[in-house]
Amino acid sequence: MATNQGRHQTNLPTPRKIRRGCNKELYRTIKRLGIYVPDERLKEGETLYYKKVIGKLLWIAENRSNRKLLADWWDEEVSAELATLWEVDRENLSKAFRAAFGG
Repeated sequence: MATNQGRHQTNLPTPRKIRRGCNKELYRTIKRLGIYVPDERLKEGETLYYKKVIGKLLWIAENRSNRKLLADWWDEEVSAELATLWEVDRENLSKAFRAAFGG
């Protein structure tokens, strides 16, 4: 009798999918903030976020269905550096990210 091991396991996303996802999330966040972020700073922010996601990829993949937990991680690990880079209030940035991300 064949077992269905691995049938419900999903593969990790490719680096391209991760980068595109990070870009979309930050774009939606900026849109909710209603500010202009220069292209150079936007690229730096995307790179920063991408590196943080790659560093915690296994944990993020395990918790992919828990948006609140992922948004909490973003608040702790990403928001402070991104707020400094973009010169925006961290609290407003976090609220905009949660609204855009759904957490």
